[in-house]
Amino acid sequence: MEKKVDYLKLEKSVNTRRRVTKALVYALLVFWGVLVLFPFYWMILTSLKSYSAYNGEFVPKLFTLSPTLQNYLDAFTAVPLARYFLNTLLFTVGTTALMLVVTVLAAFAFARLDFRGKNIAFTLFLSLMMIPSELVIITNYVTITNLDMRNTFQGLILPSVTSVFYIYLLKENFAQIPDQLYYAAKVDGTSDLKYLLKVLVPICKPTVVTITILKVIECWNSYVWPRLITDEQAYYLVSNGIQEIRESGFGRENIPAMMAAVVVISVPLIILFLVFRKKIMEGVARGGTKG
Repeated sequence: MEKKVDYLKLEKSVNTRRRVTKALVYALLVFWGVLVLFPFYWMILTSLKSYSAYNGEFVPKLFTLSPTLQNYLDAFTAVPLARYFLNTLLFTVGTTALMLVVTVLAAFAFARLDFRGKNIAFTLFLSLMMIPSELVIITNYVTITNLDMRNTFQGLILPSVTSVFYIYLLKENFAQIPDQLYYAAKVDGTSDLKYLLKVLVPICKPTVVTITILKVIECWNSYVWPRLITDEQAYYLVSNGIQEIRESGFGRENIPAMMAAVVVISVPLIILFLVFRKKIMEGVARGGTKG
């Protein structure tokens, strides 16, 4: 009987520790979540405050009783933000589409095709990840300038259509598919391209979707290269537009309108991530799993 009582006490103590530990973990997660989300909340809150209300706050307030959308109208009239959105959309779609073609074909070649020097070529290819991005930007800038492609969509897109990391990630996924499927397809007379499109890509769809989404986010947030290669408003992206607003007297004076522009630019990426977050996690997890 005493042993049973001791066992019950021990079990109760263990359960109490688990509850306390779980409560502490959730408390830390909530605290961390507040720290991460507060800048977004402050950005949206500031964009909804009127210019006079914002400037009249000696102590910043965490709420507003008179929200306004005038700042969003001011942001679109201060600079041609709608045009920058269209340019960014064209740049993102074009770059992502070309990148997918290059990445899928390169990953398939390294994963399934046999050719002399494949391992050496792949090793040298991976070594490109060791080169600082600043050196690549300088080389690309000289090349694009010599080809007279500055202030063109070709100059914006072409240097961004390859990614060593994405090719490596997809190649590892293709390599996990059993070789028997490939040999069976070849016996049936299936071409390599048809096998790639009908078998490998559908099976590795989560990783392909992940690569696509990550590339879209990368293109949408691109700043250094567009800033370097374009100096005409006709080819500005949204990142250039934000910088233009910030550098102008309007952006430095009217902070609520500046925040409104940032909100408008950030919302598409936030929605994209929330919609496809499971696909992103699934694709990344699959890339790190063997077998």
